[in-house]
Amino acid sequence: MSHSRKPTTKSLLGRLQRLIWPRSLRSQLLARSLFILAALFLLIGIFQFWIMESFLYRNQAKTMEEQIMSMPPVWLGLSSRNESFNNPFAGQASTDARVSGNRMLYIPDRSLALFDQNGTFEDIFGKEDGLPAPHLTTAEYKTITDQLLDKRHAPYQIVTDRTGSEQLIVFASPGPRNRDFSMVQMGTPTKPIRDLIVKQLLIFVMLSILAMVAGLILYTKTLRRTLIPLSSMVDTVQRIDAGSLAERLPATHGQQEVDQLAQSFNGMLERLEQSFEAERESKEQMQRFLSDASHELRTPLTSIHGFIEVLQRGAASNHEQLYRALDSMYGESVRINKLVEDLLMLTKLDQAPKQEQEIVQLDHLLMEMQPQLNMMARERHVHFDLTAGLSIMAEPHKLKQVVLNLFHNAVQHTHPESGSITLALYAVHNKAELTVKDNGTGIEPEHLPHIFERFYRTSSSRSRKEGGAGLGLAITRSIVEAHGGSIAVNSKLGGGTSFTILLPLSDLSEATFDH
Repeated sequence: MSHSRKPTTKSLLGRLQRLIWPRSLRSQLLARSLFILAALFLLIGIFQFWIMESFLYRNQAKTMEEQIMSMPPVWLGLSSRNESFNNPFAGQASTDARVSGNRMLYIPDRSLALFDQNGTFEDIFGKEDGLPAPHLTTAEYKTITDQLLDKRHAPYQIVTDRTGSEQLIVFASPGPRNRDFSMVQMGTPTKPIRDLIVKQLLIFVMLSILAMVAGLILYTKTLRRTLIPLSSMVDTVQRIDAGSLAERLPATHGQQEVDQLAQSFNGMLERLEQSFEAERESKEQMQRFLSDASHELRTPLTSIHGFIEVLQRGAASNHEQLYRALDSMYGESVRINKLVEDLLMLTKLDQAPKQEQEIVQLDHLLMEMQPQLNMMARERHVHFDLTAGLSIMAEPHKLKQVVLNLFHNAVQHTHPESGSITLALYAVHNKAELTVKDNGTGIEPEHLPHIFERFYRTSSSRSRKEGGAGLGLAITRSIVEAHGGSIAVNSKLGGGTSFTILLPLSDLSEATFDH
């Protein structure tokens, strides 16, 4: 038995939301543009209605005022009315003349009335089934009469007559303006004017709808062509993965915003490529590091294991062989211990722990190490060229380790008797420059870019004989960089090697040199 699945309220709201507010950029731009266009058309229609209504009312009022002013007063019975005010015995004759004149004067779709400031009001056309004239209050007529007597313009009014029809009425005085002379009120229905306005608005609405439909068709095609570069960017980005990070988007599409987006994407891809490359190099370096560390640890352990097997076979009963084996195992254990200490040191430096630094005067530090360095050099000549007063923020023990590593490296590569090692200390551009130079065999050019790498040795047999594992220079560089400095090497095959360290001077040294 199958059941028809009824849409839930949430799904219906989601569909309605997608219909009213679409998610695609093209649809949103189109919907917002049409919304703005419709709002503009609506505002234009409102202003058009207001301006047209005001214009037509003013125009009609002016026409009616000119029509009143062009009528002779006798047509309106104003002369007879004026004579009745001056001659009470001429009342009947005046009435007859006025009626006769009113029958002669008839204007279709007009109401006509006479009034004065005393509130006297007489509807002329409405008496004979014509258009009834709206009757204002006495106060309003007095105000209008005062305006006309002062030769001011009385504005038109929109009022409702006794039949409920809306009329536009104007006020004027075609005869002499005095307080004994009646004023004229003329009105006309506003329905024809409003019908004309509504007709014009309907025409405007139809034209607006046609304009929006035409704009929708044309704008859809234009928008599709305008968004082609963005669609191409989307296709390109979808193709890019970890194996194609070198691909770049075209940086010029002729659209400023799209060009900026393309440049941002290219910058992101470049950073991702560099990050992946750095991660790959880091993994390769870690693999080499683990391989070299395993090899370095396996060699002394294998040697110790071999000596133990020899002792187990009976060499322990021979005192000479026993002591020789014990000495060799002790040397290998010392080597293992040194390797482990170096690895722990590199791990701590990689973690960049907080250093407890203090002001260190470099010339004093090197002079304190002079006896130890002379003992390490033995018959070699050691020369010190130190500038006094150079202070840096550093850890003294770490700096001594740097000097010992570089000095030990110089001792290993110089002749035991004719070798010469120079330690120089200068101030260069607000930095302390420490140089350790020797006249040894030098380093081959192909080895120079790699000598600071871990477990890298230029001569494996010699390094193993001296007990090195290729970590001394790596530790030296890590310590120098942890102090905000840099280290560089300059060597010539057969012409010696020099290591130069640059460390930032402390404020105390800068103030001393400025002084």
